[in-house]
Amino acid sequence: MIERIVKTTVGKLCIQMPTQLNEISLGQMMYLQAKTDITDIEAISILSGIPVPELQNIKNYDELHQFGDTVFSLSNQIKYLYSSNVIPKEVTFTLPGINGSSPKETMVKVMQNLSVEPAGAFMAARDIITEEINTHIKTHGEDDWQEQFNPSLNACCQVLAQYFYCRATGKQYNEYEVESFVDEVKKLRVTEALPISKHFFTCYPNLSIPKTNFWLRLLPRLKNGRGSNRSKNSSISIP
Repeated sequence: MIERIVKTTVGKLCIQMPTQLNEISLGQMMYLQAKTDITDIEAISILSGIPVPELQNIKNYDELHQFGDTVFSLSNQIKYLYSSNVIPKEVTFTLPGINGSSPKETMVKVMQNLSVEPAGAFMAARDIITEEINTHIKTHGEDDWQEQFNPSLNACCQVLAQYFYCRATGKQYNEYEVESFVDEVKKLRVTEALPISKHFFTCYPNLSIPKTNFWLRLLPRLKNGRGSNRSKNSSISIP
């Protein structure tokens, strides 16, 4: 992390910029990925957490050039982000306090057997992974899709929310609260979040296989059963 003081039209501004990927959160990387034609000021804003309007009031634009090497270095590191397979042993969440109490740090161990549970979380994670893979195949084709496939950071974040929600909060599964828990997952370092989520997309092929709904599987049997009964009844009624 580097820190620089620059002059603005209203005073001085302290800018802190990460220099390594392990200093960047998953949320910051998601914002960077979402920007198609990102400007220098937008990149610095996302990485430093300083709003764009404040950066636009820096007196001398040349003062922003000192962050150019940092942004360039990070962009090179990002190229190899998906190649990391080092899964952390634990992650830490800083969860909001209850009834106005102070936020509480909660350490969650990352199990060696990365199973998604309970059933509600498993089914939701399966649907997220299936949709992401199908979208990739639809866009790029089915040939060698596994070698070319990199899930979006948004999908990775959603899968991690399903995986960590019950473990981190100690609560029962609630699909609506999991959606809010995504904001907590975004605070994880991208270097620890991505290897975990990558595991689900690459090592859990069963999660990407759509499962037919129980009712949809039962319905044909019921129809076949009705047909058989109808045939039997009609044969009995024939003199």
